[in-house]
Amino acid sequence: MKGIILAGGHSTRLYPVTRSISKQLLGVYDKPMVYYPLTTLMMAGVTEFLIITRPDESELFKRLLGDGSHWGLSIVYAIQDQPRGLADAFIVGEKFVDGDPVALILGDNIFYGEGLRQIIRQPSEQADGACVFAYYVNDPERYGVVDFDTDGRVLNLEEKPKVPKSSYAVTGLYFYDSQVCDIVKDLEPSARGELEITSVNNVYLDAGQLRVEVFGRGIAWLDTGTHKALLDASNFVATIEHRQGLKIACPEEIAYRLGLIDEEQLLHLAHAMAATEYAEYLTRLVQQERRYLSF
Repeated sequence: MKGIILAGGHSTRLYPVTRSISKQLLGVYDKPMVYYPLTTLMMAGVTEFLIITRPDESELFKRLLGDGSHWGLSIVYAIQDQPRGLADAFIVGEKFVDGDPVALILGDNIFYGEGLRQIIRQPSEQADGACVFAYYVNDPERYGVVDFDTDGRVLNLEEKPKVPKSSYAVTGLYFYDSQVCDIVKDLEPSARGELEITSVNNVYLDAGQLRVEVFGRGIAWLDTGTHKALLDASNFVATIEHRQGLKIACPEEIAYRLGLIDEEQLLHLAHAMAATEYAEYLTRLVQQERRYLSF
C-alpha cells in the first residue's frame, strides 16, 4: 500500500503564523508537524509516500524530508496549485497511485494510543473496499459525520452538517483500494466547489464496500487547525514524552524498529544532529538494544 500526505492549503486560521510557512512544517513540541502523519502511515506498513504541497512550499518539504531513503522510505512530491477539496489528492496523485491500494492522511492530524499500530495495520492489508475511522467529538459539525443505526451499522456520512445526526466524526485517515482514483474522477464538485472526501466514502458505502472503525477512548486524535489546538497538541506530546522518556512520531526510531534501517544508519542519523536531546535519544536506543541483547 502507498501513502499520500496532504499538506497543501493556506491554513488561514493560523494566520499570521502561517503567512510565511506551511502549517505542516510548524513544530509540534519537538518535531515538525508532518512527522506525525508520516510515522502514522509508517506504522501501517507504508514505505512509499507522496507529499502534496503548495507550489511555493515544495522545496521546504524536500529540504526537511528529502527522498526518504535515510529512513528506508521513498518520498516523492506533487503540487496542488489551489485547494479543490481533500479528494483532489487522488487527481493530483493518480500517477503515483498507479492502480495500487492507497492511504490518505491529512498533514495536520495526530494519532496516538495503545494498540494504534495494530488497529491501522489491518486496513492497510485489505485488498478491496475502503476503511475510515470515526471518533467521538463534542463539535461534530466541523467534520464529516457518521450516522449509525441502533445496531451500529453505518447509514450515511454527511459533510459538516448543521444538525449532526451523531457525535462521531470521520478522522483524517483513509484507506482505499485501487478504485479510488476512478471514483474521484466521476465526482461532481459540492456546493462549496470542492471534491469532498465524504462523497468518495459514500460511493464505497453505497456499494457495500466501506468499513467504519471507531477509535475508542484509548486513542487520541488531535487536530492542529487552530492556535489553541496546536498548543494543546504540543503540550500533549511533551507530557507523554517527559513522563515515559519515549518519543512520539520519531521516524528514525520507527524505521529502526521496523527494520527499514540498521544500527549503523541510526547512529549516523543521530550524529548528523550533533549534541541535541533528539540525537541523544537515538543513540540511547542503540545502547539499550545492545544491553538487552547482551543478557
